[in-house]
Amino acid sequence: MKLPTRNRFVLLADLLLIVVAALGSYALRLELASDFFRYYLQAGLWLMGTALVIKPAIYALFGLYRRLWVYASVSELKLVVAAVTTASLVVSGLNLALFALGVFGPGFSRSALAIDWLLSLLFVGGTRFTLRILAESNQAQVQGKRKKILVIGAGSAGALVAKELQKNRQMNMEVIGFLDDDPAKQHHNLLGAPVIGQLTDLARVLDSRPVDEVIIAIPSAPGRVVRLVTDVCRLKGVPFRTMPGIFELLGGKVSVSRLREVEITDLLRREPVRLYDEAIGETLAGKTVLVTGAGGSIGRELCRQISRWNPARLLLLGHGENSIFETLLELGEHFPSLELHPLIADVRDRTRLEAIFAQHRPQVVFHAAAHKHVPLMEANPAEAVTNNVLGTRNVVEVADRFGVERFVLISTDKAVAPSNVYGATKRLSEMLVLEAARRTGKLFTVVRFGNVLGSRGSIIPRFKRQIAAGGPLTVTHPDMERFFMTIPEAVYLVLQASAFGKGGEVFVLNMGKQVRIVDLAEDLIRLSGLEPGRDIEIVFTGIRPGEKLSESLWEPGTPLEPTAHPDIFRLGDGRDDTALLDEWIERLTALAQSNDGEGIARFLDEIIPGAAITGTKVDLMDVV
Repeated sequence: MKLPTRNRFVLLADLLLIVVAALGSYALRLELASDFFRYYLQAGLWLMGTALVIKPAIYALFGLYRRLWVYASVSELKLVVAAVTTASLVVSGLNLALFALGVFGPGFSRSALAIDWLLSLLFVGGTRFTLRILAESNQAQVQGKRKKILVIGAGSAGALVAKELQKNRQMNMEVIGFLDDDPAKQHHNLLGAPVIGQLTDLARVLDSRPVDEVIIAIPSAPGRVVRLVTDVCRLKGVPFRTMPGIFELLGGKVSVSRLREVEITDLLRREPVRLYDEAIGETLAGKTVLVTGAGGSIGRELCRQISRWNPARLLLLGHGENSIFETLLELGEHFPSLELHPLIADVRDRTRLEAIFAQHRPQVVFHAAAHKHVPLMEANPAEAVTNNVLGTRNVVEVADRFGVERFVLISTDKAVAPSNVYGATKRLSEMLVLEAARRTGKLFTVVRFGNVLGSRGSIIPRFKRQIAAGGPLTVTHPDMERFFMTIPEAVYLVLQASAFGKGGEVFVLNMGKQVRIVDLAEDLIRLSGLEPGRDIEIVFTGIRPGEKLSESLWEPGTPLEPTAHPDIFRLGDGRDDTALLDEWIERLTALAQSNDGEGIARFLDEIIPGAAITGTKVDLMDVV
């Protein structure tokens, strides 16, 4: 067997120490100068000889000569114990058999076998872990001063950060302390570093101790906690990073040990409430699940989180081949055992949908496919109608025909008293789903929520591009505000709501308070290490066609009913009148086919409660 150069020296050391362990076991058991030692010498030599033959072979079998011992850890320690114990048992068994057969003299000590095992364990483990200690000492001398890290959170996540930094010495970092609000943890040590105070002590600690970086290690920390840390660190000029939030971890896209820069989504985190995972598991486990719009921001996150619940098959349906391919690659990497089917199709193509449903027989459908860009849909109302309304009708009717058990439409706050074509078409989509639920009695439901942070074409990626270009950041109006939620959190609540559905409900998510867009812009500038108004200007450009200053998730006076989850509500009665829904769809279809944008807007104003779309004039510059 050809061994790496360094492990050849390890092998030579093992051979020498095998001799020492074998003879040393008898030396420790007996007195060297006594007649007893001479009496047992032959047995000791046999032990040495058999150990020299058997032990190196078993050590090699266990891979002890194929390891880089400078990176040895607990797993390598377990391997050493297993290899040494196995080798000692084989050697002991062989020597007992030889003694029973009378191969060597009458002197034989069984206790020497146990001593030989202990000495071998000490020598084999000591040799290898000495290599690691020497490597770390040499690395420390080469690297010089190590960065001092203060960890926020002394829980399991904080311990994981400390372990990672201890394990990866090449990062040249060491944890000098923790801050945690739990009184029971104060003045205790965690992995060699003390808990030196609570979160409110951050400014004092940064002033009194040499801290080179702060790491936020509380995945469940709400946005106010993250904001407090970042504000203090920015004031003191100390870099800061964070672990992913709890909802980011749900889809398996990131691991808890991954550190990253603090993002705007972290500042808007909400404190997670008790999770009802059992209900989601019962809904999805072992089922064939289809997601339309699987290449989009919401659709892809739906696929990530659905994949955690062991569906039998996951069908990825989308019109854009590149985005579906990217979703497929990501899911295949993180969920290699899951059966995935990429399906390139347009929801407006009913024949194609019927072929897909007939072949794959999905049991659960999440309908996320939609045109969503407000100014673009104002400029192209016919596309909004054909995709968002006719496409939804196709998916709903085909799902009903092929026996889908559960159907969930992803809707938007812009469907409430819509001021744009997009919102009005989504309200019609809701009507189609609810009408199908009432007509069939099936579990067809709607989940409505506001803006999500970081979706394609949304404001955060646009602000980031503007900051990278040196500004200015363009905001439509100083009082413009929106509901915001992170994509993983929104999708998690969608899955929760879908599990609660009995058919015909509109669920709305608790989006918290609306956030001013200008505040969002200022936060993003500061997270980039710049100052609003000094380094990056904010320019107000005026409200775009179809926009409102603020949104609402339901009409005033609509009763809300609680569900088993405190962040999900069910809208009470007061549903839309859908008696003429088929006639409305046919009229809109005719208007779309003739590309009559003004006619579409007027008709939507007539049929959608509270709609105010007519009169919106779209300039080509309004869509960017």
